Amino acid sequence: MSVLSKMRVRVIDPDVVAATDGNRGSESNAAPASGSQAEVVRRLVARMTTPLLPDDYLHMVNPLWSARELRGKIIEVIPETGDAATLVIKPGWGWNVNYQAGQYVGIGVHLGGKWHWRSYSISSAPGTGAARYRRRPLTITVKAMPEGFLSEHLVRGLEPGTIVRLALPQGEFVLPDPPPAKVLFWTGGSGITPVMSMLRTLERRGTMPDLVHIHSAPTRESAIFREERLALASRHSELQVIENFDDEHGVLEVGRLTEVCPDWKSRETWVCGPAPMLAAAEMQWEKSRLTKKLHLERFSAVLTTSAEGGHVVFAASGKAADVDGATTLLEAGEAAGIQMPFGCRMGICHTCIVPLKKGVVKDLRNGTEYQENAGVQTCITAAAGDCVLEI
Repeated sequence: MSVLSKMRVRVIDPDVVAATDGNRGSESNAAPASGSQAEVVRRLVARMTTPLLPDDYLHMVNPLWSARELRGKIIEVIPETGDAATLVIKPGWGWNVNYQAGQYVGIGVHLGGKWHWRSYSISSAPGTGAARYRRRPLTITVKAMPEGFLSEHLVRGLEPGTIVRLALPQGEFVLPDPPPAKVLFWTGGSGITPVMSMLRTLERRGTMPDLVHIHSAPTRESAIFREERLALASRHSELQVIENFDDEHGVLEVGRLTEVCPDWKSRETWVCGPAPMLAAAEMQWEKSRLTKKLHLERFSAVLTTSAEGGHVVFAASGKAADVDGATTLLEAGEAAGIQMPFGCRMGICHTCIVPLKKGVVKDLRNGTEYQENAGVQTCITAAAGDCVLEI
């Protein structure tokens, strides 16, 4: 039997067999903190410190303690490739969240005098049993994008010890427990991050199913978590890793899916990667009448239109801004220093809805207009003239 068949690891080019390497160290546990205990202490501190804010005192004791928001501390920045890094975050007091593998978390970073918020998939595995509710370190893995000044800062400029703000984990791109008997993961580029959390979780639980993981990357060197994924395949005969490197094998088009995974139609499938890849997968599964077996994760909304722009008043905050028609209301509010509600930042979760008191706004995905007294999704709408938001 060949090394390839023993490990069930292969690349698209049959002449290229990847060697495996060891897995990176496991996460460490932190002391548990129950939500009820934290709430009791917060109330006591609030009473003792009135009329001053409890945070004024809590922050002096520990910068991770806050009575009104979730915080975290960057404890390590681990380079993964030339343009990607994993941020290891220690959640602060009050974090007792049982997130699911595949979900994303919001992170706020203070940069240039303002708080900038983005959402990133969690790449670490959640705990099991009682450890699910402990303040275990969690990780997000970020790829620096040419047009993304914040992602560039997170990968290359964020120092260990930095205090960040956290939003609660969200997202429906998750695995059921127990997982389906036959699974296909198809990922591209940084789309590996939520699936890496799933793979780590399956191994931790000892529930690895019959699983094929196809991953595409521009080059071998840019393939995030490559060594760890190959090591997983060497430990689990149920896991087959198939690699495609664009510079060696060409772009993996959906038409070649049967070639690399002949039984893909019989597998429950999770796909995450660039927008063209997701659109092709959606079309292929719909054509095969298998849409119920397909789960997609998008990193950004597809905005195809623009609005007129205008003068936006944030009524409750007493702030205003003049914005163009390509700037979303969410971005405009954050730029004005307002703590806007948000979740996915792509028009899916509806967490960012804010009442529109006056004026008209436009959905940048399809041009739909919304008028006063409507609740609008600020992450995908822009001002179509002067308007007033109730926030």
